[in-house]
Amino acid sequence: MAGSRLLGILLTAALIAGGGARAQTAGGAERMDQGEPASTGAIAAAAANARDGGSGEARPNAARSILPAVVSAARLTGDASRTRLSFELTRNIEIRAFALADPYRVIVDLDEVNFQIGGPAGQGTARSPAQPAGQTAGTGGRGLIQAYRYGLFAPGKSRVVVDLTGPALIERAQMVEGRDGEPPQVVLELVRTDADGFRRAQNERATSNLARRGDRQSVGPRVSAHGATPDGPPVVIIDPGHGGVDPGAVAASGEEEKTIILDFARVLRDKLKATGRYRVVMTRDRDIFIPLGDRVRIAREHNGALFVSIHADSISGAQDNARGVTVYTLSDRASDADSARLAERENKADAIAGLDLSDEPSEIADILIDLTRRETRMFSANFARTLAGEMRHATRMHRLPLRSAGFQVLRAHDIPSVLVELGFVSSAKDVEMLTSAIWRDRTADSVTRAIDQFFAGRTVARPAAQR
Repeated sequence: MAGSRLLGILLTAALIAGGGARAQTAGGAERMDQGEPASTGAIAAAAANARDGGSGEARPNAARSILPAVVSAARLTGDASRTRLSFELTRNIEIRAFALADPYRVIVDLDEVNFQIGGPAGQGTARSPAQPAGQTAGTGGRGLIQAYRYGLFAPGKSRVVVDLTGPALIERAQMVEGRDGEPPQVVLELVRTDADGFRRAQNERATSNLARRGDRQSVGPRVSAHGATPDGPPVVIIDPGHGGVDPGAVAASGEEEKTIILDFARVLRDKLKATGRYRVVMTRDRDIFIPLGDRVRIAREHNGALFVSIHADSISGAQDNARGVTVYTLSDRASDADSARLAERENKADAIAGLDLSDEPSEIADILIDLTRRETRMFSANFARTLAGEMRHATRMHRLPLRSAGFQVLRAHDIPSVLVELGFVSSAKDVEMLTSAIWRDRTADSVTRAIDQFFAGRTVARPAAQR
């Protein structure tokens, strides 16, 4: 009898322990599904389990395939003749590197990794091990490297963009396995050259052009070819700017434009969905880079009826008077010099993320497209006025709230489109406003009201060019 009770106790304890292990595993999977970053400890534990033999052959491989490697440190050494940048990782990954000109920079593509280098996410100055991390990209440098930035570039793919002080050649770019207690490293070694030497090297590596074209075709979310049916609810496209390797404007306090506007876009999406009157598509719903052309393509493939691109402005040395919301529409000639400079800066997003734009096709316009474009611009201007009128009841507006310029992301000829600058991250008061949950809720309500007015009493039909 005593032996039976002891056996029952042992079996119960084993079942409880097994249930706890299953719950812990399920909780970890749930956190990953919700997009939380994997911890270094979790990966280190999986690696230790693999070294020690573990409890089965498949478990280390499964953990490795699910959890991205962690980049835990960056090191920079060298001088103006030869410079080395390295990243320490928790395990080996696949890498590819190539150089671009205008401006000179080196692109390092990686398997998706979790950057835990420290400082503002997605940016870093070139520094030696003794220098602090996290300074704003472009404010310092060492040797041939002016600055670098990093982030998620596409699903399953991360990217490091290294800004150079001048032409340089990639002498070495490889994954170095860890040994003698040292972690694995991605190593990039650069040597100085002149413009002619750089061009010769580019010509000798013509295959890089094919690889870069492949990047442009693969980045960005793939959408259904069916889109919305013409008889369905209007499709509103919300386009949070920047993302991933492109942080956008960065406040003095460290807040990044890409994060501020994504937080707002999610609130706006939820409010529009809650009305039951629209289908809402976001060009990105996480911290990932989407090229400008892909943002427009997403809108057209989903049969978008309205496109709202969301950003936050920045002016170098701006005072408190440079504050508030500005609504932009597309025009071939900018309404003022500040708008022209802003459009030029926003249109550089693809170059910032390391895309080679030299082979981009020019737009072909025919008479039908031109007529559609004129009608679309009229709808865009009408919505911009409605939007500015509603938002002024909820938030501070810029002294010139309605402006226009040649923004690439607004160039869909058949979708009414606006770009909203929610405020200035160069203004401490605006940053306080932009990061307020109360402000986001109130301002998103005003945008929702403007969208309701835009569609009220209208039959939304696709222009002839897209039928």
